[in-house]
Amino acid sequence: MWADNETGRDFLNFSGVAETVGEIIVQAGGRPISIGVSGAWGVGKSSMIKLIRSALEERTEGQDGKFIFVEFNAWLYQGYDDARAALLEVIASALAEEAEKRKTGVDKAKELLSRVNWLRAAKLTAGSALAMALGLPPVGLLGEAYQLGGQVATGHVTKDTVEAAQGVAAKAGTEAAALIKPKAEISPPREIHAIRECFEQTLAALDTKLVVLIDDLDRCLPPTTISTLEAIRLLLFLENTAFVIAADDAMIKNAVRKHFEGVDDALVTSYFDKLVQVPIRVPPLGTQEVRAYLMLLFIENSALDKEVKEAIRGKVCEQLAQTWKGKRVDRAFMETTHTAFPADLVSRFDTADRLAPLMTTTSQIAGNPRLIKRFLNALSIRMAISKAHGVGVDEAVLAKVLLFERCAQPAAYNALAQAVNNDTDGKAGFLAEWEEKALAGDSLKLNDPWDDDFVPEWLTVPPRLEDIDLRGVLYVSREHAPLITPEDRLSSEAAELLTAMLEHPDMADKLHERLTRVPRPEMTVIMDRVLERARQEQEWGTPAILDAALAVTAADPTQGTRLAGFLQDRPDSQIKPGIIPKIGDQPWAKGLLDHWHNSDVAGPVKRAITAERKKAANGNV
Repeated sequence: MWADNETGRDFLNFSGVAETVGEIIVQAGGRPISIGVSGAWGVGKSSMIKLIRSALEERTEGQDGKFIFVEFNAWLYQGYDDARAALLEVIASALAEEAEKRKTGVDKAKELLSRVNWLRAAKLTAGSALAMALGLPPVGLLGEAYQLGGQVATGHVTKDTVEAAQGVAAKAGTEAAALIKPKAEISPPREIHAIRECFEQTLAALDTKLVVLIDDLDRCLPPTTISTLEAIRLLLFLENTAFVIAADDAMIKNAVRKHFEGVDDALVTSYFDKLVQVPIRVPPLGTQEVRAYLMLLFIENSALDKEVKEAIRGKVCEQLAQTWKGKRVDRAFMETTHTAFPADLVSRFDTADRLAPLMTTTSQIAGNPRLIKRFLNALSIRMAISKAHGVGVDEAVLAKVLLFERCAQPAAYNALAQAVNNDTDGKAGFLAEWEEKALAGDSLKLNDPWDDDFVPEWLTVPPRLEDIDLRGVLYVSREHAPLITPEDRLSSEAAELLTAMLEHPDMADKLHERLTRVPRPEMTVIMDRVLERARQEQEWGTPAILDAALAVTAADPTQGTRLAGFLQDRPDSQIKPGIIPKIGDQPWAKGLLDHWHNSDVAGPVKRAITAERKKAANGNV
């Protein structure tokens, strides 16, 4: 399996772009600069951010303290905190921590943090009337905690006003009671000016340059996006600062358009251009890059030594840099990078050779690194199922069928499955003529649902399927939903909730209210994805993914029977006592607990079930 996480290791020959960005920041000296790293979902923006940081660190090796890096993911704060407040506080806290380490600029750094906290207390960052008085958009997700009345509306905020607000917040149990008390007769406009001055003075005292790396901004809802951009604007163009913003510029412009309703496209573009001085796009992947990426992923998942893997990766990136000269990254080249590849790994290089052209050209994958990983993960899971059930599916055959499932029209895939099921030998004999013509380069005139540009190309991918029993392939594929990304089948709201639960399953319960508004068909897809992730767990005590599954059942009780069935299918040895109190009060859990109690689960699990039943009985007395 391959984790869907950003990496600081270059698998896509992005280092050249990252080093260029690093050079731009270094050459800027102390002058402020903002750089936008744009690209669609899944193309590698987060990895590019990591590579940019690495490039800067390598350039300043031996020059400790030349840069202070702050990484900020606005999407993590969405729904839990105001992104504008969070960004300012993260930056101020980082400078304060660095000042303590260096034993210089401590007072200035503490003053900066105090002023940022004051603004949080004054609710500048929560979208209140106070923010409007400053000419900022009234955005924020926390809601109004302070009722400042006419003083706020007019912008006349003094010490008494803020102390009154802090009193209200304290009664509500908010954080404001812990914040500092401002100096007398201060106001937000003065504080903003003071923050900018204090920020520059802190950096000067530290003799450093701040590099703020902002990621996942295009995952956020428009209010969070705008909130973060406004925080960037507050510190933008100050000496010794560099902002690197990774986001799809089309998504950012859409957020600006939605937030400032009624503005024309020219103003939207102008707003974006004022924030981003240097726009850079993540390079799209061609067939060579996709083939190399597939092969490197196979190597990464192999048993080769870490040093060998790194040496091969370096050679592949060097070769990719020469592809404009006609150099190729293919199986023949890979075999020159190491003396003794295992036979199964060479076979996977063949798979990469076959799949790369279609994964590059088909619109459903289009060379997207994240979708490529998902494809390989699905292939890996289904091969594991094949081995566990003794089906004996050939990996090359499974990969070809999986590619068809992912990229062809659903009706075509259903027609293929029906043909296999209706054939006594489980073969799709009707493909014989088509494959023959496709391999010969003859034109094919296919009827619906086969009249798709993808199909003739797919037919040329080896192996030929017309004489292969495909029932095993369909069998191991039944346990999984089709390899379709959430964006394909879910609304943007449901896709965002799914991503949040998979990345932070332990916080899924906080999404309950939003989940209850998701239509049931989409909840079924969400549960598909959660259970797909849950299959990776080897112990069922209280894994974080269980919280996500329980959040789905809480929002849609009809999903409870699916979760019960999934847990019942887990091997008895995987069940741990901790899961019992976690699910004991669930309405769908009674039959599951009975099953476990009568099965071969460990004694502590059975005792936990007995204790849970006693607790339930006492509660009903």
